Amino acid sequence: MELRPPSYFTLAALIDGPLHGYAIMRRAGELSGGTVRVTTGTLYSIIERATAEGLVTAGQPYLVAGRERRDYVLTPAGRIVLQEEATRLARAARTVSTRLKATGAVAT
Repeated sequence: MELRPPSYFTLAALIDGPLHGYAIMRRAGELSGGTVRVTTGTLYSIIERATAEGLVTAGQPYLVAGRERRDYVLTPAGRIVLQEEATRLARAARTVSTRLKATGAVAT
């Protein structure tokens, strides 16, 4: 399963443990070095799809300062998909880097 950057970094945000929506958005941005900004609408679309696919589970809602929150957790299946995508991306980067070096297209 190939993941687009927003989905990849959203799932990656959950590697260290459960987070609520706003914390996921912040962490995804941090992990991507600021290159990916997950909006609220995008986040919940990703979470909904990932939940349906068994990659993420949603905890029970709770209140913080009068606002309802819910934490999300990466499942073992989610970890596998994330690892597979990380491996795929690393392999693709190595292949392209190798070809660039071989053709002298990379400045040293």
